[in-house]
Amino acid sequence: MSQTLDRFRSSTWGWLRGTLAGWGTVLLVPIGAVGTLVTGTPFPLGFVALAALIAAVKWFQNLATTYEVTQDRLILHRGILRKSIDEVELYRIKDIRIDFTLINQWAGIGTITLLSSDETTAGKPFVMRCIEQARVRREKLRDLVNAARRARGVREFDMVQEAIMP
Repeated sequence: MSQTLDRFRSSTWGWLRGTLAGWGTVLLVPIGAVGTLVTGTPFPLGFVALAALIAAVKWFQNLATTYEVTQDRLILHRGILRKSIDEVELYRIKDIRIDFTLINQWAGIGTITLLSSDETTAGKPFVMRCIEQARVRREKLRDLVNAARRARGVREFDMVQEAIMP
């Protein structure tokens, strides 16, 4: 088995500080605290509880998937109680895209999207959201894809169908 070069998950902390949904969740805490002070009742503390629940759900979602990169594979470990392990052969990856919103850039996270001919992706983009050090990880993954293709002698050809003009 190949040696693990990188192992990571989507970042809950990155999500909280790097997305509008995360900012909204964080904002619920002071709203609940100030609401309790202003009204003198404990009911606005429900906003604090809601923020904690949202953060906990997001944390469990992120805990459920771990990405492991080896010399020739991207291995997906999914699940908490019922686990599954799936692999994407790096030589099958056709494109790696990285997306950032303005808030993502401030928070240092990004979304990495893979297009692959591997059965794991089933012809759909494979998206990894809220990834810390996304630029570095994308570049490393790109280098590994190119190395895996060279090692297997695989080349990528684009087939373009041109319309015939009468």
